[in-house]
Amino acid sequence: MHFINGNHIQLLRSGAEYFPALEHAIDHARHEVYLQSYIYEADKVGTLIGEAMIRAVSRGVSVYLLIDGFGSKTLPEAYIEHLRAAGIHVMIYRQKISPWTFKKNRLRRLHQKVALIDDITAFVGGINIIDDNNVPHQIAPRVDYAVRVQGALLPVIANSVKKLWQHLAWLHFHSKPLPKTSPNAPAHYTRGSIKAAFVTRDNILHRRDIEAAYLKAIHRAKHEIIIANAYFIPGRKFRKALINAAARGVKVKLLLQGRKEYFLMFATHAFYNIFLKNGIEIYEYRKSFMHSKVAVIDQEWATVGSSNIDPFSLFLAREANIFLKNKHFAATLHQDITAAINNGAYQIKANDWAKGHSAKRFLSWIAYGLVRVFLGIIGYADQH
Repeated sequence: MHFINGNHIQLLRSGAEYFPALEHAIDHARHEVYLQSYIYEADKVGTLIGEAMIRAVSRGVSVYLLIDGFGSKTLPEAYIEHLRAAGIHVMIYRQKISPWTFKKNRLRRLHQKVALIDDITAFVGGINIIDDNNVPHQIAPRVDYAVRVQGALLPVIANSVKKLWQHLAWLHFHSKPLPKTSPNAPAHYTRGSIKAAFVTRDNILHRRDIEAAYLKAIHRAKHEIIIANAYFIPGRKFRKALINAAARGVKVKLLLQGRKEYFLMFATHAFYNIFLKNGIEIYEYRKSFMHSKVAVIDQEWATVGSSNIDPFSLFLAREANIFLKNKHFAATLHQDITAAINNGAYQIKANDWAKGHSAKRFLSWIAYGLVRVFLGIIGYADQH
């Protein structure tokens, strides 16, 4: 992981800030637009972004949309053809899906959410192309984060985005010519003062890069670790790193999803007892659905991205995170997470968890057992 200085990075809170910024960037594109998303829904947000991409094509901009076959399985074929007819290059990552197979190649998904505009602006985060209010039971808007990146890190992001498209285009025998950077593309970058790294996780050369970046920062923590993560089922190394940090006097806080969307999410509860016994604070966000994948350490190191801390993200999916070393950005994100804890979360107390919640504890071990079986089938059980 290489941190590069000279970046301007803005925190975007949920779709309310992200989608207008993304639409604005697409509307001002002059050469190329790349958009990668796990979920793309044809709701009002998907239609909004789709129309922006169509407007870009009408101006002569080349637009490349890459979506995941499983995450976007409900996207109507008619809508995809509508985008293609307008001139947008659309590819679907691993379109063949099957609920009856545990083959690794079927389970390796495109989970990263990255947009690249003219090689001068990028967006990285955990926000899919779906309305924040498109949540079960319409409780409140979904909580999530992304960042807008400008500066010296752009060539690294552009190289990653275009290499992935070219690789998939080759695998799909894509009839369209492979995208190349326009010779007239602007060569200047909006520079800033933030030091940052763009880190991806794939199944070839970068299998453990995101996990390694987390572990390195946790091992170096001196004062505080605060993690907000939607799907939190950490492996042995990660659990040990957090417990060791707490043992040396580091305040460790976990903000986790309090509303369970899937049964396997109960596996998170399997670690509550040992974390609480070791002084780690646990908060469950219950105001709405929390989709965040962010962290702040010592109020100077931070990350925003698509990677959950669970075996699906850390062992199987393509993910992308931005890691930053900047006190101002870290303080801003820290303040936002703290506000979520104070205004929408419930603290899990050690005594209460030990004395009550017997049903949750029982379900957690069933769910964790299923996760272990799943990992054993695909060959990763020894890492969890």
